[in-house]
Amino acid sequence: MFEHIDAYPGDPILSLNENFAKDPRTNKVNLSIGIYYDDDGRLPVMQAVREAEAQLLGEVGPKPYLPMAGLATYRDAVQALVFGDDSPARADGRIATVQTLGGSGALKVGADFIKRYFPGAQVWVSDPTWDNHRFIFERAGFTVNTYPYYDEATGGLRFDAMVDAIDKLPARSVVLLHACCHNPTGVDLNDAQWVQLIDVLKKRELLPFVDMAYQGFGSGLDADAFVIRELARQGVPAFVANSFSKNFSLYGERCGGLSVICESAEAADRVLGQLTSAVRSNYSNPPTHGAKIVAKVLSTPALRKSWEAELMAMCQRITRMRGAIHDGLRGHVPETMLSRYLEQRGMFTYTGLSATQVDVLRDTYGVYLIRSGRMCVAGLNEKNVAVVADSIAKVLSHG
Repeated sequence: MFEHIDAYPGDPILSLNENFAKDPRTNKVNLSIGIYYDDDGRLPVMQAVREAEAQLLGEVGPKPYLPMAGLATYRDAVQALVFGDDSPARADGRIATVQTLGGSGALKVGADFIKRYFPGAQVWVSDPTWDNHRFIFERAGFTVNTYPYYDEATGGLRFDAMVDAIDKLPARSVVLLHACCHNPTGVDLNDAQWVQLIDVLKKRELLPFVDMAYQGFGSGLDADAFVIRELARQGVPAFVANSFSKNFSLYGERCGGLSVICESAEAADRVLGQLTSAVRSNYSNPPTHGAKIVAKVLSTPALRKSWEAELMAMCQRITRMRGAIHDGLRGHVPETMLSRYLEQRGMFTYTGLSATQVDVLRDTYGVYLIRSGRMCVAGLNEKNVAVVADSIAKVLSHG
């Protein structure tokens, strides 16, 4: 019956993580998967999350299904955090939001919605982008193309080429954008560039789909959401996927949201109805526990203050690790490769290492990166950063 089924080759990142777990070496370092670890190499439980969960345990009651759109207080908290408490679009009811199974669930629900109502659209993603972006949209039936983004030579942004390519797309093309902390490159647009790009999106009648998985890990909670808030301010129809996996360290709770900026409250009501239909056909309704934690933290002033301070500390630690790996590699790598460790933002950086060099780094020195050369800076700590820098230097010295 199933003889014709091909073997699944495995996800390139998750499979690498499994191989790391099997590696018997005690000095191994995992910089492949996008997870924030503290300076002791542990997955942290944020104090605000711990306190919110303790409060919720004291409120134990029945556990019915949530509505298809999700927990109302959670959805309201998503809108406030993503679009701002004072967002006119939010006040006018022009944003439709559903709770989703993490950011990936938001992308899938959005993809299904777009495929149903914009069936002729094609999707355009940055070159490079997170591997699952392409996979999700292709599985939803889209042709996925790329627009120029990363400059291999400088470690920076090919902004002019990016704008030129997007300016030539057919109307109603879907343009997938990273709000901040671009995965995998760590290279972001600045505010002026976002405004210029939005002008092109409006002129060409394109449909932006903004993925924000790392709010708070770049320049702060508000600054990281600049492009989303500017789209809403200008009334540009857009899809926004957000996730609390990283900034709440709730990876296994699958807390995400999908929001759609609409032209009117009436349009938002219709969009919300069809988003819930897409949820129903995917997983019927979302889970309760993680959503209640997020809603509790974001709606309780003391917990919110604690969470923001913890998140800032996490961001600052990543910045220190960028400085440490930069200093450790000084004199061993070309300046064009060295500067990117400081200039790129968020949890990831593109090292400039080739796939062959990444293999040597893993096999010889026990340092795991993905083969594109992407490094998860959040996996560095005071105990391993010098070892990692020394290992990279040795790989480079041997060509």
